[in-house]
Amino acid sequence: MENSAVLLVIVDAANVVGSVPDGWWRDRRGAAERLRDRLAERGLPGRTGPAEIVLVVEGAARGVEPVPGVRVESAPGSGDDHVVGLVAGAGERPVLVVTADRELRRRVTALGATVAGPRTVHP
Repeated sequence: MENSAVLLVIVDAANVVGSVPDGWWRDRRGAAERLRDRLAERGLPGRTGPAEIVLVVEGAARGVEPVPGVRVESAPGSGDDHVVGLVAGAGERPVLVVTADRELRRRVTALGATVAGPRTVHP
């Protein structure tokens, strides 16, 4: 199977983690690691086809390590700008961005990505 046919799933970690008031603000890095681990264990719920999952972290969550099944990218600046750069670099590959950020949703759909809300990956 060509890699271009594999869905690229880009998860806006800060936005997804921030969507659930579970005390994430006390340990942003730990919250991003728990999200990463859940993604590695469950993948993309409801999706049966192959997918490459990329978790974009920023701020205090920078430096979270990748695990099998989840690539982690630490944004050097704005996480939103990094997500947009990944979408722009995907070419013709199908891309799904997981975020509730309205402006980010607008920016990535303008580049051809589809979007889904945080509940797609976060209970």
